[in-house]
Amino acid sequence: MSHLTQEERDSLPDSAFGLPEKRAYPVDTRARASNAKARATQEYERGLLSTDERDQIYKAADRRLAQDD
Repeated sequence: MSHLTQEERDSLPDSAFGLPEKRAYPVDTRARASNAKARATQEYERGLLSTDERDQIYKAADRRLAQDD
């Protein structure tokens, strides 16, 4: 998985993020979608994400993972 530069991140549409209102957890590629789910799980377990936020990230990541490349 390649690192996103700030310019690349800024160019992504809101729909490419698990939490579009915060522009957090990019899910624009399969690798980033998988990573978003893993990070969301960790953050939820640490108490830094609500159940709703975690579920929103999962749904966005699952939509991306279900797509064919």
